[in-house]
Amino acid sequence: MTYDWKAALVFVGALVAITLVARFLAFRIPALQRMRELNHEADEKKLSRKRFREAVRSNRRVGGIVNLLFYVLVLPWSVSLDPRPFWRHAVDVVLVLMVFDFFYYLTHRFLFHGKPLRKIHALHHQARTPTYVDALYVHPVETTIGLLLFLGSIPLVGALTGAPLHAVSMAFATLVFTQWNTINHTFVNLPYFPFRTVDKITSLHAAHHVDMNQGNYATLTMLYDWLFGTLEAPVSRETP
Repeated sequence: MTYDWKAALVFVGALVAITLVARFLAFRIPALQRMRELNHEADEKKLSRKRFREAVRSNRRVGGIVNLLFYVLVLPWSVSLDPRPFWRHAVDVVLVLMVFDFFYYLTHRFLFHGKPLRKIHALHHQARTPTYVDALYVHPVETTIGLLLFLGSIPLVGALTGAPLHAVSMAFATLVFTQWNTINHTFVNLPYFPFRTVDKITSLHAAHHVDMNQGNYATLTMLYDWLFGTLEAPVSRETP
């Protein structure tokens, strides 16, 4: 195992590039652009409140620090540029995301909705009908834990598979993690092809935000909620 700073730089560059391209292409679609506009309208009202605005700013600051420390101190030990077959890239991405989602499910259910961190998580649950910006309306302690669970999944899977993971595939996994967590909270009302999947994702998480006694604790897939009996029916909304 070596400190591969070049692979870490490739990871960061690939993450930025893939994110920009994905956003550009997504918002060329009129239906998604309309949803974006509706979320921005609702978000502006929320951000006009000083307490909300400061919480979002604090969350972003803490998230930036956690990411920076990980990218400098841990990531270069956990990624490489060694070539590997396409199937291995796909397997590594799925493994990292599923390992993260398993630990997040347990943390969300038993810490954030249990006694230890329920009051901290209650800040995020003030959003009864979440929109885009509510993904950032989170206590810094919760932000730190969530990020470390995902980021820690990269070296963990690398250790379990016996080698550092590829920088580009981990950039893709990170994109899925960050964007899916945002999409979970975004107002979407497009229950028709080809956007049924996005509508289902947001509707499932909207059910979780009805109050603090609901299920749907996982954030990327409902597999663990289904396995452990905490799956809730989706909730749809007509307006944000």
